[in-house]
Amino acid sequence: MDFAKLKAPTLKELFVREIEAMILSGKLKIGDKLPPERILAEKMQVSRAVVNGGIAELSRKGFLRVKPRSGVYVIDYRRHGTVESLLSIMNYNGGHLRRDEIRSILEIKMIVDKLAVELSVDRHSDEDIISLESSLDEIKSQDDSIEKAADAAFSFYHELAMTSQNTLLPLIYRSFRVPVTHLWARFIQKYGNDVVYNNAREIFMALKNHDKAKALASVEKAISASISGSKEIYEA
Repeated sequence: MDFAKLKAPTLKELFVREIEAMILSGKLKIGDKLPPERILAEKMQVSRAVVNGGIAELSRKGFLRVKPRSGVYVIDYRRHGTVESLLSIMNYNGGHLRRDEIRSILEIKMIVDKLAVELSVDRHSDEDIISLESSLDEIKSQDDSIEKAADAAFSFYHELAMTSQNTLLPLIYRSFRVPVTHLWARFIQKYGNDVVYNNAREIFMALKNHDKAKALASVEKAISASISGSKEIYEA
């Protein structure tokens, strides 16, 4: 059995987590101004370098904004955040996603998968089909581990985006790797790996046969079932 290597968080990581938790819990509200770096450093018993680095990271994630000669303010991460903001929300919730976030990710996934299918039908090469079939076979072979099966499912749909020949689609899909893989693991735990394989195979066969309507319908059916149908995966 493999055991993960333990790694202690740095002071900057602890600072970032604490400020994120205060924002996500509502203790710090949109528009609130943070104390000066010197005061924050004294109150939290860290160096100003830790505070400065943490504020820079929180600004990059869309939680804070630094206004020159004015100060540091809490901003609406829903408007200014990134996928990293979503990961921070997951961590704050103990690694789980809320219902609205799950639905939103699935809706984005449907858009990406449908566009990938629509483009791939006309653009894929024989080599693309071989590569996609290999990814499909990998899903089928992962019956002993939910985590490996989830990774295999992610890889199949990422490969599907690759076959679209659109440069950005695989990058967009990959940027959601952590939350999407989390959802795959939950789906497999509830409904089994065979369902994932059969859905993916249906899309694959439609693509191979250049049947755009069938491929699009297959994507719609599979994801709609998880959004508001027989295969919902919302957290209990």
